[in-house]
Amino acid sequence: MPTLRQLFLANNAQTTNFPLLLEFERAEGIYMYDARGNAFIDLISGIGVSSLGHGNPKVKEAIKEQVDKYMHLMVYGEFVQTPQVLFAEKLISVLPDNLQSVYFTNSGAEAVEGALKLAKRFTGRSEIIACHNSYHGSTQGALSVMGNEEFKQAYRPLLPGVSFIHFNNIDDLQLITEQTACVIIETVQGEAGIRVPDFAYMEALRKRCDETGTLLILDEIQAAFGRTGKLFAFEHFGIVPDILLLAKALGGGMPVGAFIASTPIMDALKDNPILGHITTFGGHPVCCAAGLAALEVLLEDNLVIGVAEKEAQFRKLLVHPAIKEVRGKGLMLALELADFDLNKKIIDRCIENGVITDWFLHCSNSMRLAPPLIIQPDEIAMACEVIIEAIDYYTNSPL
Repeated sequence: MPTLRQLFLANNAQTTNFPLLLEFERAEGIYMYDARGNAFIDLISGIGVSSLGHGNPKVKEAIKEQVDKYMHLMVYGEFVQTPQVLFAEKLISVLPDNLQSVYFTNSGAEAVEGALKLAKRFTGRSEIIACHNSYHGSTQGALSVMGNEEFKQAYRPLLPGVSFIHFNNIDDLQLITEQTACVIIETVQGEAGIRVPDFAYMEALRKRCDETGTLLILDEIQAAFGRTGKLFAFEHFGIVPDILLLAKALGGGMPVGAFIASTPIMDALKDNPILGHITTFGGHPVCCAAGLAALEVLLEDNLVIGVAEKEAQFRKLLVHPAIKEVRGKGLMLALELADFDLNKKIIDRCIENGVITDWFLHCSNSMRLAPPLIIQPDEIAMACEVIIEAIDYYTNSPL
């Protein structure tokens, strides 16, 4: 009989020639457990998804209750489905007044696609501006606004009319004109290796978009829901987007995304033509029930409050001559090392010693640190000890 690993390699589409091939039987809290019962600290939250940790009891209960009522009924937007309605209402209650209409999707990439279409439809313009080293997903439109040619050159031609500015460069904002439909930008750049913009830059970006009638799309697919120490990362900068993109932690571990705008903007999808954006499974009732429960847990347990203190602990413990910099905001951090080869060896040793981390697409010499928000001080200390030991192992011996 073939093993599960052999079946995985034979039958499941592969994204690289060197998958990690870790096999887990269960997950709880910040830990994942393999078949032999070995525990691994999930220091990346499944890449920003499991902000409440794995298997939150209230999220699981919400899923079970909804499954017993109904699952898929109809393509998104036609029927009044309780989980969608209640989840949208809750999201709007914690957002600024102009973000009042939620369109649920299946994923972050689909939220990007919907938002780009919406911006072009509402403004009547076709030009899109994105940032160098940005990441917004892997579908055709999302790939078009990715700021790294290495990852998209094989798939050209992509969307026309897309140009790029440098993140956190105020001078580049003059490239935004009356022909620009939208600027799509990560509030905190993720795959660039966690780059936090200056307050003045974000203020100037908002002002320039207002001056030119350009819609500002903030991609908080990685950064929202307490990850940076605020419920939404844009709260750090005193600005509000015209369209907000959410996914990852939005579903509490279930697949759901959303783009959110004002009602007048969102109404542009309703006619000429009708059904301007269609999704069959977007806002799936079970996913929305899970997302609502996750948001309620996040708020009721005040998990955002402790994020800054946990960031400070990581920064205090992750000190080593080989660490060039620890960048980021809250529990969205990057640990910069000399090069990818060293970083990859350290990551692999961390995994061997029970700590799951990884590197960034556009910044391969940096290690990702994005644990569940529920991580405790002793667990942070344990994870940092493993990281420092791995750095010591490779920097104090021949590579």
